[in-house]
This record gives sequence, structure tokens and C-alpha cells, in this order.
Amino acid sequence: MEPSWNFSEDNEKTVLFHNLKDDVVKDILETGTDLRQYSKQIETELKKVETKSIQDHIKESQNIASLHNQIAACDNILENMELMLVGFQSDLGSISTEILNLQKRSVSMSQQLSNRHAIQVPLNQFIDDMSVSEALIMGIIETPVIEKDFMTYLMTLNYKINFLKEQSFKDATSCIDIKEIVEKLKIKSINKIRTYLLEQIFKFRKPMTNYQVPQNNMLKYKFFFEFILGNERNVAEEICNEYINTMSKIYLSYFKSYSTRLMKLQYEERPSKDDLMGVEDMGGGRGLFHKTSLKNKGTVFSIGKRGDILNSQLQEPIIVPHAASKVRYYYEALFRSKQYALVDNACREYLFLSEFYKVNGTQALDIFNQVMGSTLNLMHKNVQLFVDDCYDTIALFLCLHLVMRYQMICHKRAVPALDKYWDNLTEIIWPRFLHVFSMNIQSVKECDPIKFHKETGPHYITRRYAEFSAAMIEVSEGFPCERATLLLAELRDAVQCFLLRMAAIFPLRTQQLVFLINNYDLVLGVLMERTKDNSKEAESFREQLNARSSEYVEEILSPYFGGIIQLVKESENLEKKLTDDTKKNEVKAMDLVQSFTNNWRRYLDAINNEILGSFPNLVLGATLVQRAMTHFVQYYHRLHKILPANARMQLTNIHHIMIEIKKYKTNY
Repeated sequence: MEPSWNFSEDNEKTVLFHNLKDDVVKDILETGTDLRQYSKQIETELKKVETKSIQDHIKESQNIASLHNQIAACDNILENMELMLVGFQSDLGSISTEILNLQKRSVSMSQQLSNRHAIQVPLNQFIDDMSVSEALIMGIIETPVIEKDFMTYLMTLNYKINFLKEQSFKDATSCIDIKEIVEKLKIKSINKIRTYLLEQIFKFRKPMTNYQVPQNNMLKYKFFFEFILGNERNVAEEICNEYINTMSKIYLSYFKSYSTRLMKLQYEERPSKDDLMGVEDMGGGRGLFHKTSLKNKGTVFSIGKRGDILNSQLQEPIIVPHAASKVRYYYEALFRSKQYALVDNACREYLFLSEFYKVNGTQALDIFNQVMGSTLNLMHKNVQLFVDDCYDTIALFLCLHLVMRYQMICHKRAVPALDKYWDNLTEIIWPRFLHVFSMNIQSVKECDPIKFHKETGPHYITRRYAEFSAAMIEVSEGFPCERATLLLAELRDAVQCFLLRMAAIFPLRTQQLVFLINNYDLVLGVLMERTKDNSKEAESFREQLNARSSEYVEEILSPYFGGIIQLVKESENLEKKLTDDTKKNEVKAMDLVQSFTNNWRRYLDAINNEILGSFPNLVLGATLVQRAMTHFVQYYHRLHKILPANARMQLTNIHHIMIEIKKYKTNY
């Protein structure tokens, strides 16, 4: 039955279009072949082909049957393989599930192992910390405290004690097992340590003991006290109090004995209220005044080598009384020795207390004051006794500077414990220094010049002042003090006023100037020699010396060349020159020239002799001679300008005068 086709109009057109493109159809349409005939021909050919195909199938029937059997066998094989693969798939599903289970178990076991490893170390450490070994027990009981092993055992025990306390707060049950034995070991250790430390403290009490040795031994075992302090405060307080009581008595006894023996080395002659700068000296008075208390009164005002205690001797070994029994010292040297001994001992003691007793700040100061308090009070009183009756201003000033320097040394050693002590010493010494200094100033102000001989040389008060001010400036170098500077300025003014009052007793102005120049030069010379910096004192006296020297040169030239000087000044003031028309002035000028020509050599020689004879300081005298000669030459030049021509012709040639002046030039 032929199939029926239901084409739409569009489909029909499409089929027709494609058929038209077929070569056979195209050829038939072009040739006009009969389709019915052609169809029969085609059917005939198809039958032939069908018949041939059937024969071929019959011929190959065995092969086809064999192929069918093979296909059937393959189907069976494939079916078996399918069943096998299905089973294998099922097995793989179960294996995957099992692998997942194994993986989960592996992760769980790994976590458990990790947890066990994590807890293993702390647990082992906990067991070690909580257990008390036989070696530790025997070490604490039998090992001597001075052996190194005992320190190791003690540190281990201290760790276990602290660990036990920590676990007790956590209510650890295992603490009950070892609490009793640890407590017994702690008590045993404390008893052994207490006995040892008290033995070391008792060693301080033996006569002639170098207490630094026991202290060093105690520092080697400073953990002992730390152990007692952490476990038995009552025993720690007992040891600390025993040390304080022992050392306070030792220091007090040592410094009391040392101070007593040291003060025997002081000079027997001490300055008194009569040994002031303005008090009359037997050598400068008229023999009607009291005798001074010192054989060498200059030592009150001059420093000499006393200032070395602030430099080279500041940290030298202390004075040993029995080794220096035949030597005598100023008070400041003894003061230095005592204070340096105190600095050395106090600094060492403070550092020992801080390190051994584990204290600092206020606690360290409290313990230090308990140990050194009595000694500091003793030293304080000794200084007070000296200061109350002291009139040696230089000694007081040196002591003040020693206090400042030793306080700096303490700070460099990181020891603030003596700050209050240094402040107390300053409060004692400074008012006395101001008082004695003021007494010296007042003594200068109250001096009566009439009581002294009329000598134009340097006055002994001037020498005292020069030495004293140089000493004050020398001591203050590097450590300026404003109050001391003000006192020096007041003293300088008083001395300068005294010199002016003293100069007034001389009838001649030349004598007054010689006196002032000699005294100013003395002060300036001492200051420039003894001090490094150009002080205000030196500057002031240099100005006075220059002013008085200029005035003196005028005065010394006046008796010899006064007419020439007056003529020059009058002529220059009137701004006029002598002329031939002024007969009177010409006669006067001619007389001056004639007199000068006849006498100038003799006058220069007289001036030279007078100046050199007036000044003990040859350098000063030579300087003034040259200054006077220079001044004279200047006037001579000015005279040459104002003289009339005929008088100028009669003047001595300036070169002759210069040659003559060179004869008076000396080198000192």
C-alpha cells in the first residue's frame, strides 16, 4: 500500500522544485520519454535486482546465521558485563561510603592525637612541678647553704612553692599530696638561711673587721633574702632589723672615732673675730694694737694650695690619722677627708641595701636613714660646732664647694640618699660664710686711715684683698655663685673707697697717685696671675690703674716741663699761635726754649729716677717711665707747631731727644 502524502501548497512547490533539479527527471522532460514505458522498465530492473539479492542472501545464509549466533553471543556477553558493571557500581558505592566513614574516623583520631600531644607537655610539666623528688629533699636538708648546689635546690623549691600557691587558688586536688612536704622543706630552708645571714651580720661586730667582705658575701647569696621575704616576712624583718641595728652602731662608732682623731690634726692657731681684712696689722700699725691670733695672718686671706682639694685632691684617699700624726691641716682638708669617707661608705651602703633587700625609692631611703641616720646627725653636729666659731672665710667657701662637688659625685653614682644631708650642710655653712664675709667688708669700711703710716707702697689691706678676691674667684671657676659675686662686688667697692680715703692723708697729689697706682697694680697683678678669666674685679682695677697712671704722668712732668705744657694747652685752647708781633709771648717762648735746651737731659734723668724710686714693681715703674717719655714727646711735637720760626730754630732736634729716651727703656 502506497503511503499517502498530505502536502501543503508550499510543500508541493518545494518537492516540485527539487524534482526539477534531478538529472533523470530533467533528462526525461527534455527528451520527452514516455513515463509509463519508463516505469515498466524500472520495475523490470528492480525485480532483477531483487532476485539477485535473494540469491545472494540464500548464498550467504550460513554466514548470516553464524553472524546471528555471534550477535546473540555478544548480547549474552554484554548482558553479563552489564550485570557485572552494575555489581561493580554497587560495590563502588559501598566502598565510597566506607571511605567517607574512614575519613571521618581518621579526622577524629587525628584531632584526638593532636589534643593528646598538646596536653602532653603541660601535663608532664605539671607533674614535674607538682612532684617533689628525693634529690630535692636530700639537697635542701643536707647541702650547706654556701654551696652552689644549695642555691639551685632553693630556686627549685621556691618555684614549687609559688606553683603550689597558684594551683591552690585553682582548687587543684593534687596540691594536697605535696603540701605538707613542701611546707617542711620551706621551714628547713628558712632556718638554714636565717642562721647563715645572722652569722654574716654578726661578723660586722668583730673589731677591726673590714665589713665590705661580709657585705660582698651577702650579695653573693642575695636570693636567700628574696626567698625569706617571699615566704616568711617575720624572719625577713628580723634579719633586716638586726642588720640595721648592727651597721648603724658600726658607722656611728667609726665616724665618731675618725672625726675625733682627725680633728687633732688641725692647726692649733685658728682665725678669730680679730683676724679680719681691715684689722690693723702689727707690721703696719704703730705698735699700740692687739696682737693677732695667727703668726701668719696672710693664710686667712690667701688660698695658696688649699684650692687643690677641689681638683686633684677631691677624690684622693682619706687622711689616716695615725699615719699623719705629725702633719697639720686646714679645716677644709679635714672636712674633705671626712665627707669623702662618708660619700664612699654611704654610696656603697645605699647600693647594697637596694640590691640585697630589693628596695628602691622611698623604701630604700627609709632603710638607709635607719642605718646612717645617727652618723649623719653626728657629722652634722661636728660641722655645726666648727662653723659657729669659724672666721676663716676661705675655709667656709671651700667647704661649700666641696659639698656641691660631692653631691654631684653621689648623683653620678645614682645615690640620692645624701641630698638632704648636703642641703643641711649648705644651710649651716652658707649663713656663716655670709656673716664672716660681711664682717670683713665692714672692717674695711670702718678702717681709719690716720692710724696707718704714710707709705706710698702697697697697703697690707690691699694685699689681703687681692689674695682674698683671687681666692674667691679661683674657687668659683666652673661653679659661679651669684650671692658670692655680689659680696665680692661690695668688698671691691669698700676697698676702693678705703684706698681713696687712705690716699687723702698724703699732702701731695703725686704721692696720692703713687699710692693708688701701687695698690691698683698689686691687685691687678695678683688677679691676673691667680685667675683664668678676666673678672669684673680685674676689669675695674685696670680702669682705675689706667686713669691714675695718665694723671700721674701729667703730674710727674709738670715740675720739669710745666711751662711748656701750660704754653701748649693755653695756645691750643685759644686756637692762636705765637707770632713775631707778640713780643711778650716771643720773649716767654724764647725763655722756655732756652731753659729746655739747657736742662732737658737732666730733667729726663730726674723723671726716670723719681718714677723708679716711687714704685717697688720694676715692671710698673719701667712702664710709667715709657709712658711719661711718650707723653713728653707728644707735648714736644705740639710745642714745635705753635712756636714762632726764630724760636723753632733753636729747639733741640727731636731725633736727639728720641735717642736719649731710648736709654731709659728697660726690659723686665
